[in-house]
Amino acid sequence: MIEVVEVNDRETLSHYRLAWNSLFCGTPNASFFNSFDWFDAYWQNAGSDQKMRVLVVQDRGEPIGILPLCIRRETYRVGKVRVLTYPLDNWSTWYGPIGPNPATTMLAAMQHLRRTPRDWDMFELRWVPDEGVQGGKPARAMRIANMFSEKQVYQVTSLVDLPNSFDEFLANKSQAVRRQYRRLYRSLFESGRAEFVRHRPAPASQGDGDPRWDLYDDCETIAQASWQANVTNGNTITHEPVRDFFRETHALAAKLGMADLSLLYVDGRPAAYLYGYHCRGHVSALRTGFDPSTGDGVGAALMFQAIQDSCQRGDRLIDFGPGEREHKRRLRTRTEATYRLTYTPLDSWRSQAVRFSRWVKNHWHSAPQPTTNQASA
Repeated sequence: MIEVVEVNDRETLSHYRLAWNSLFCGTPNASFFNSFDWFDAYWQNAGSDQKMRVLVVQDRGEPIGILPLCIRRETYRVGKVRVLTYPLDNWSTWYGPIGPNPATTMLAAMQHLRRTPRDWDMFELRWVPDEGVQGGKPARAMRIANMFSEKQVYQVTSLVDLPNSFDEFLANKSQAVRRQYRRLYRSLFESGRAEFVRHRPAPASQGDGDPRWDLYDDCETIAQASWQANVTNGNTITHEPVRDFFRETHALAAKLGMADLSLLYVDGRPAAYLYGYHCRGHVSALRTGFDPSTGDGVGAALMFQAIQDSCQRGDRLIDFGPGEREHKRRLRTRTEATYRLTYTPLDSWRSQAVRFSRWVKNHWHSAPQPTTNQASA
């Protein structure tokens, strides 16, 4: 018999840590952001304007899936709107239920939400993969529960599908990219000026989990010397509102064996960094930066070395995140859209006002690019 247990606080959720960790192992396309440790750290740092609604789906008393949700108060033209959504907050590209049975988990969770009193104005699942990736399970579950209004593109991310060798990767890039790589390799590596360092600790359960704070501190040093230091409303690794959160999650990722730091040193100085997480051959490139005083092309040189190293390690994919920065356009092999699935109850004037505003924007203006508050890599 399928039943749903709803969890609304950290203390109660801690009792499900082992079940969450067990289900994580079978989660399709899992990342560090699907882990219990990341969610717990996120919730500890979440603002008071959020309410936890984690739905644990059980079969005969055994958890078979978990759907992490939260209610956030978001500002629209009509004022504050209570939005029931995933707790990702644009930290990553994709999100979804935890466990090997996403279809069953989604359907049971949607039926639970349909039965329980509504303490939200709008239900919106963001960061949903293309239907071809997960078979459209979230949208189908919402339709069956009569909780579906529309589907829209939310973000477009840049992906690098990694072949068996770096030579194969370069062979499929433009002549300009190949020339750039050869020029940077000669000027930086053949001359002995540059050193590439990548740190991926094994899990603490295997006797490692070393965060290498010396390398992480070098990433912060580079970020402070880059353009990021002049951005007042960003959320890069050195911005005060999120700096402690980044350091906390870095320690957790290292403990789980999911931390991924790439650095380039030029003439002994920290010159460029690429920070993110990895899981099962999938690299999430979260933040990047370079110190322009260390020379031209150091950021591009780091990217080439990181891709080459990933090919050698057997990685399958690098996700550079949304946005159209130059290195993403030149190095990506494809783009992929993520979607938002929205339900706006007819008796909620706030959600209907948001829906109407979006309709006007889409029909009377040129189609906008998906937006994000993520200062992505």
